[in-house]
Amino acid sequence: MAIEFLQDGDLTLRELSERIAEAETGESPPPRNIRQSAYVSLQQTHIPKLAELDIVHYDEESKVVSLAEAGDVTVYMEVVPEGELSWSEYYAALAALGIVLMIAVAVGVPVISAIGAPGLGSLVFAVLGGSAVYQRWTQED
Repeated sequence: MAIEFLQDGDLTLRELSERIAEAETGESPPPRNIRQSAYVSLQQTHIPKLAELDIVHYDEESKVVSLAEAGDVTVYMEVVPEGELSWSEYYAALAALGIVLMIAVAVGVPVISAIGAPGLGSLVFAVLGGSAVYQRWTQED
């Protein structure tokens, strides 16, 4: 979350902790104890670790946090808007659907067993392949 906020520009540790507390609680301004907890957590744990990994720069004197050159880690993060499925959840659901369809064929569910395991398996794999191509095609580089 801190990295997302820092993409908009440098922030003081206090500003960053307030934004994180606001995002966590959905309140503006967030409760003081939540702001304080976020501040302490950032100061003692998260910012030093991110600085050690050269993801952020932290000026202890001015307490300003900024993204470092290696700070573009968003390519490794899947940011999913609230209420939407992540790609991993989508693929898990697709696998579950495939299993349910194969069980339906095995127990003889009328319409599904008429299609048969090879047809349903081919359909699931086609959707899987198409989804992978779509995800790669639309993925931000």
